[in-house]
Amino acid sequence: MTDVAIPGSKSLTARALFLAACADGTSVLHRPLWSDDTEAFAAGLTALGYAVEVRPDRCTVRGSATGPPAPGAEVFCRDAGTAARFLPTLGALGHGVFRFDGSEQLRRRPLGPLVGALAALGVDVRAEEREGHLPVTVRGAGLKGGALTLDAGLSSQFLTGLLLAAPLTTEGLEITVTDLVSVPYVEMTLAMMRRFGVEATRTGDTFTVPPGRYRAGEYAVEPDASTASYFLAAAALTGRSVTVPGLGAGALQGDIRFAEVLGRMGADIALTADSVTVTGPERLSGVTVNMRDISDTMPTLAAIAPFADGPVRIEDVYNTRVKECDRLDACATNLARLGVRVETGRDWIQVWPGTPRAAEIDCRGDHRIAMSFGVTGLRTPGLTLDDPGCVKKTFPEFHEVLASLVREWTRSA
Repeated sequence: MTDVAIPGSKSLTARALFLAACADGTSVLHRPLWSDDTEAFAAGLTALGYAVEVRPDRCTVRGSATGPPAPGAEVFCRDAGTAARFLPTLGALGHGVFRFDGSEQLRRRPLGPLVGALAALGVDVRAEEREGHLPVTVRGAGLKGGALTLDAGLSSQFLTGLLLAAPLTTEGLEITVTDLVSVPYVEMTLAMMRRFGVEATRTGDTFTVPPGRYRAGEYAVEPDASTASYFLAAAALTGRSVTVPGLGAGALQGDIRFAEVLGRMGADIALTADSVTVTGPERLSGVTVNMRDISDTMPTLAAIAPFADGPVRIEDVYNTRVKECDRLDACATNLARLGVRVETGRDWIQVWPGTPRAAEIDCRGDHRIAMSFGVTGLRTPGLTLDDPGCVKKTFPEFHEVLASLVREWTRSA
């Protein structure tokens, strides 16, 4: 059994940075993730006028309970969807002109539901070039709040951005969603809001957040469950064991449920209060699984699916088509390159058993495609990645950590 230290959660780090910025006082975040995405988020807060001090093991943020201190700003979100979908709500709370832009990859990702929601709340917000996409300019004049309807079927991040900002509105927010994916991420948001002193409620499809103030304090970021999926999958694929400390039954992140999927495929799963261990079987079993709520781990499962003894079918993951790339298409195309039989539909992918052959993986600049097929490479000699460096988005040391894990397994064999 080998322990793997996983860096802090990207999702928790982004939310914690936002909450700390909105809190009345100074907050200290322990063991946050520092990667391209979270650095972009922190830089965005700095541009908005917040005092952010970054150290290797912690981050200090001096908050403002009245919105961004800056009278205006240019915010470049790089590739970070969380920054693009959370930070404009801060601009709406401020007083000034705030412009948000990002990389070409991020400009392709949808922002329409958030832009529409802010406009419905009376915010002067405009997409400058293409409707519902970056770049977007927000002319902030404070945010009154009120009631609105939101389509969160493409991403739960639109809802999260509004929920996080809601306490700083004068009247609070009542948000009714017409569709919602990745529900565990919203539950994570609500739990973190409680941790920072604001209680939001949900009744059916309606979320209600009263006006109030977040409390500054200290917050420890748990390891990233999406990143952990690659190492858990590696153990399941190779018949080895791996333990991820700090990520257990009490984890806020829904992607811890990926371990359950591996359990259905025959792996042995041991979940304690503060760790998860996966031990792989002689051969994985085929499975049909709905991954709507844990769709970030869809590529992880697709990448190990050829090694199962029967078909692996993943359903209800349309939203993966509007991530950093069209992940359903990227998985299908790359599996076909490896000589594996695969079919896709609007919101599903099915992979048949096969013996992948050596090929170069088209990562499409997507960290999750690179890391997922990095795991495939453990049993596919000669497999290469066309853009291994794209993992910097969330885990710059991924390749070194995976190689170290393999060396440890080899020594203990």
